[in-house]
Amino acid sequence: MKKIYLFLLLASVSLASVQSQILDPVKWSTSIKKISKTEYDLISKATIEVKWHLYSQVVPDNGPLPTNLTFEENSAYKLVGKAKESKGHTVHDPVFDMVITFFENTATFTQRIKLTGDKGTTVKGEVEFMVCDDTRCLPPSYIDLVFKIPAPEKNAETAVTPETSDNTETTDAATENIEEVIVVDSVKTEVAKDTLQASSEKSFSVVEQNKKHEKKGLWTIFLVAFLFGFTALLTPCVFPMIPMTVSFFTKQSKTRAAGIKNAIIYGIAIILIYVFLGAVVTWFFGADALNALSTNVWFNVGFFLLLVIFAFSFLGAFEIMLPNSWANKVDKQADRGGLIGIFFMALALAIVSFSCTGPIVGTLLVEAASKGGIAPFVGMFGFSLALALPFALFAAFPGWMNSLPKSGGWLNTVKVFLGFLELALAFKFLSNADLVLQLHWLEREVFLAIWIAVFGVLALYLFGKIQLPHDSPVTHISVGRLSLGLIVLAFTIYLIPGLWGAPLKLISGFPPPMQYSESSYGVGYTKLSDGSSVSSKQEFPEGSHLGPQDILSFDDYDTGLAYAKKVGKPVLIDFTGYACVNCRKMEERVWSEPKILKLLHEDVVLISLYVDDKRPLPKGEEVTSEISGKKLRYIGQKWSEFQILKYKANAQPFYVLMGHDEENLIDPVGYTPDIEDYYAWLQKGIGAFKK
Repeated sequence: MKKIYLFLLLASVSLASVQSQILDPVKWSTSIKKISKTEYDLISKATIEVKWHLYSQVVPDNGPLPTNLTFEENSAYKLVGKAKESKGHTVHDPVFDMVITFFENTATFTQRIKLTGDKGTTVKGEVEFMVCDDTRCLPPSYIDLVFKIPAPEKNAETAVTPETSDNTETTDAATENIEEVIVVDSVKTEVAKDTLQASSEKSFSVVEQNKKHEKKGLWTIFLVAFLFGFTALLTPCVFPMIPMTVSFFTKQSKTRAAGIKNAIIYGIAIILIYVFLGAVVTWFFGADALNALSTNVWFNVGFFLLLVIFAFSFLGAFEIMLPNSWANKVDKQADRGGLIGIFFMALALAIVSFSCTGPIVGTLLVEAASKGGIAPFVGMFGFSLALALPFALFAAFPGWMNSLPKSGGWLNTVKVFLGFLELALAFKFLSNADLVLQLHWLEREVFLAIWIAVFGVLALYLFGKIQLPHDSPVTHISVGRLSLGLIVLAFTIYLIPGLWGAPLKLISGFPPPMQYSESSYGVGYTKLSDGSSVSSKQEFPEGSHLGPQDILSFDDYDTGLAYAKKVGKPVLIDFTGYACVNCRKMEERVWSEPKILKLLHEDVVLISLYVDDKRPLPKGEEVTSEISGKKLRYIGQKWSEFQILKYKANAQPFYVLMGHDEENLIDPVGYTPDIEDYYAWLQKGIGAFKK
């Protein structure tokens, strides 16, 4: 019997440790490195547990919380430049819809200082950071950093230590005597000691997810580029060259085998020319530099103007052409025959067709460059492969030429269609710049209005109601053109409800987010979950507001609890964060489920406590932390400490269902992406309250 009791006790303790944990996945250490007689590098190193990561110092607006190092002012030294960081992983985050850099395993931040006198000093600083894994995020932490700098040696020669990479952990003999490592634990509490245990995670690590996302992104770029390559074939600069090329190879090849061989070489030459262009872009800008530029204002404005120029060129305002002298010189080389002649034939194709392919290639390079890495290389390979295949195949099998449609006005229609697409895409880059600067010039409604106008005019063009330069007279509309016009018209109509708050999931990621708008649900109105609307002047309970999915929410624990007692409903505490990725996933993908949303609206009182709320605590409410002994500065720190002390947990999202006696109705849960599991959890907790 005693063994049974002991087993049950151990089981309950183990269950509690899995459900509620004080997580401490990052340890910080500091060291110094002598650079010269008066200059030192202050090195702050983060050692990160497996599956966790922290963010770079540079994160776009409306993104997760960046790592931030600050140093106390001291007349004994001055900072030299900004802190540098080791190389991390740069990916496109689909939740925040932005390019973000994060670190795994280790991260090093180096701040150079210069002594202003002949005495040593102690440099004190602080690092603010947040960490996440693939299911949760922790609230912001604030860790003290201490660096003891010795006094410069008098009459000593200036010894410059060769700089090493940010990731180095070694020092040479000249600096060993001044190295000091101070390990700082981010959480030191008795509570943490009792409950801090490693849990077995069944989900994939965030690193693996990002690697898969990178591969998926490259495949997407390849497929899009491949389709653009086929589209380029249908332009008036390229399509007529197919029979000319076939004629050349038919005359030059003595046998069919020779013709097939020359056609294959010709196709490979086309691919090599365009892939070389992509490789040059990748090499010139660097594998990650373009990725980082994707949130740069001038980068986005420049690409906006470039795409507008491309669009007007396709619409017939002017033609972008390379110098004729280039084409003439290449043609002379093509007459030489052999492998060299075939290569220059391919180069001649690229130059002569540039007025049509140039804007397409430019757009592809712009889009691929914004992804960074080898994306420009992959994009050019996909484009050139699609472009080369028909030329090579028709050159190898000239009989297929009989199946090709004749050249005509439809080729210019394809070109104009691409011009409208270029124009619409251009405003995505202008929107990026507006979002970074937070100018609110191109808010969601304005962006959608522009797209509605662009695609609306495109529909009229396809229906023959508008004609542009170089268009042939429209005597009738083909079935294909009519079908395409109907698709564009339907898409235009689909965009219109977005002006009044429709989510428009089909184009998610292109227009600005819902919150970046004049009014998310139409002027003067707020949309409710059941589809009805009420005036924005409607009075809400004191201290409440409309939270995620328009759920009535409180951001203060005591106020929300008092309201719950008044209306006789249980309390759902939502420990969350503004920069918590998985919190947003729960709100957008789980809470939006109708049966769950109905419970959240009707059967509970929601209290959302943001642990990364950077608003200062009101005067009179400042308290000293029971965990660290420091004064709490922000509202978010108050809620983070409350979660740790009461629930022995510090990860978000974290959900608690409790009664009016502040006791749990059911065990709390964290990130629960399975809709049925979360729904069952809510039902069980609400059912326990009603008993």
